[in-house]
Amino acid sequence: MADRPTIRDVAQRAGVSKSLVSLVLRGSEQVRPDKRAAVEAAVAELGYRPNAAARSLSERRTRTIGVMLADLRNPWFVDLLDGLNSVLHDRGLRMLMADSRLDRRIGADLTAAFLQLQVDGLVAVGTVDDPAALAEAAKVLPTVVAGTREPAQPWHDVVANDDEAGTRLAVEHLLALGHRRIAHLAGPGIVGALRESAYRAALAEHGRTGPASVTRVDGSEESAYRAAVRLLAAADRPSAVVAFNDVCAIAVMSAAAELGLSVPGDVSVVGYDDTHIARLRHIWLTSVDNANREVGRRAGERLVARLAEPSRPGSLDLSQPRLHIRGTTAPPR
Repeated sequence: MADRPTIRDVAQRAGVSKSLVSLVLRGSEQVRPDKRAAVEAAVAELGYRPNAAARSLSERRTRTIGVMLADLRNPWFVDLLDGLNSVLHDRGLRMLMADSRLDRRIGADLTAAFLQLQVDGLVAVGTVDDPAALAEAAKVLPTVVAGTREPAQPWHDVVANDDEAGTRLAVEHLLALGHRRIAHLAGPGIVGALRESAYRAALAEHGRTGPASVTRVDGSEESAYRAAVRLLAAADRPSAVVAFNDVCAIAVMSAAAELGLSVPGDVSVVGYDDTHIARLRHIWLTSVDNANREVGRRAGERLVARLAEPSRPGSLDLSQPRLHIRGTTAPPR
């Protein structure tokens, strides 16, 4: 097998020094356009691929970012990760992902694992299981929390959706349609608490002073389905349900079908996250768009800034949600 081309071979082919080739490979702007073009042509002709391990040793960086997901099964991560990766890729950084749900089952400590792998930075996506461990890691590792409203700390940034504003959009939409018996499937963590609080506040502000109908679920389809069956089988069943997320909303729709109820004829359903599932034509779910891709992109930008300035103050950055009205909501009968 032929020897792999080296940076020396690229330099000789381009007629430049090895140091200039290194500058081009790092994306430096201190290289003349003609020299950059010559190096890029030599790289393409020789099929040169940088040695990532050697590069990491020389730069004392791994160019990897640990991405800790709360639960990979949730489809809302897709758009967020797309936005995050678009920024990291442009900076020559790679994502190393792990699923917290799987590691909880075996008692693994993901935060410690990423520290051992010497990643350059950390992004925690979704509900943080151990905020204390994350806070300790953030003292030594540039860290951003994305997609959940964990309290912003002096040593890390939080980029999320305005959950309270999004829930208000859902409740006010249903109230405007004429619904008065509006139930809420409340989810876990800080996000769940914020959305539940906004649901209660929106009802109270519109004259609903009676007890709210709140059922807590863990955010999964199975948990939401069981709760929805009980809710919709009751004699005083609600005419509308605001679900914690799109997965829970689909569970409500399945429970309604199981009980012989139509959506939105007998019960209107609003989801949250506006994932690709909500946009499937046979589902066509009214859902709150929490700007997942934008949240991911902003999280990437915050991390890049923190990599350059690790001691910068922590910040809270909220994106503004929108409500996409589709086929699962209508005036009550």
